Amino acid sequence: MDKVALRGLLRERRALITPESQGLNRPTRQGRRAPGLSQAQIDQLLHRAPDTYGRLESGRYGNPPADLLEDVARLLGMNEQEWIALWRYGRGQDPPRPLDPRSGEEIPGVWQEAVDGIAHMAYVHDRSWNLLAHNTAFAALFPDGRAPHNTMRWMALDRTARSVLTDWENSWAPFAFPHLRGALAADPHDETLKQIEKEVLADPLSSRIYERAGAHLPLDADERPLRHLTLGPGWVTLCAAQPMAAPGVRMMILVFHPGEPRRRARTPMLRADTTDTADTAGTADTARHP
Repeated sequence: MDKVALRGLLRERRALITPESQGLNRPTRQGRRAPGLSQAQIDQLLHRAPDTYGRLESGRYGNPPADLLEDVARLLGMNEQEWIALWRYGRGQDPPRPLDPRSGEEIPGVWQEAVDGIAHMAYVHDRSWNLLAHNTAFAALFPDGRAPHNTMRWMALDRTARSVLTDWENSWAPFAFPHLRGALAADPHDETLKQIEKEVLADPLSSRIYERAGAHLPLDADERPLRHLTLGPGWVTLCAAQPMAAPGVRMMILVFHPGEPRRRARTPMLRADTTDTADTAGTADTARHP
């Protein structure tokens, strides 16, 4: 628990909620000058015992329960990043789920500009694999130059995908379908995903692969064979990232390598070089203590 950061986050958000907006009167007692809701008013609004919120804000509430954190976050109008911060400061871990059950359906428009600036094939999909943004390099992968509305449906069911995604039955479908299962397990009420699964189970070939596919969810830095319409046969290395403010949204970058796939050494992991920092510190110490 980071008591200082927790107190700062909660005080800042609490100050933005006026008592009048919640049907309450502003406290007028002497000494009450802080803006926004009082701690006692939050207890009142949340139907909690006196000093429950005060204990949370001051850091006296060790390991606060999830339902209290959720109630406080909703009352204070937190966004997803603040929700994550609340859990990290209050419980030392990330929340088990987004604050908004439908989080992951939209992203700021600047993401289209960001994707356009990537030379490799790149796109962003929402929590249901509906396409949110993509660049022209990704669109060039498709016969008519138009990217599909839903990338999971295209991978799983479109007949053109089975020629573009080389060795689809062994190198693509068995690795894509577990992601569909995992997303449905996280949100079994997602109508888009439920419909895709229904269509997959109705397709003889897809259903066989779907039923026997494992539960492992590989993705980042994986390599898959691919036949590009203009660049010819090759393979892609997958790079995955997630916008911090939109849990469930995912950005994919496909780094294309022309030619036949071949065995090669995996690219080394990237790690920060701290040598300069250590050397600088050492030099400074030497200067001070010859």
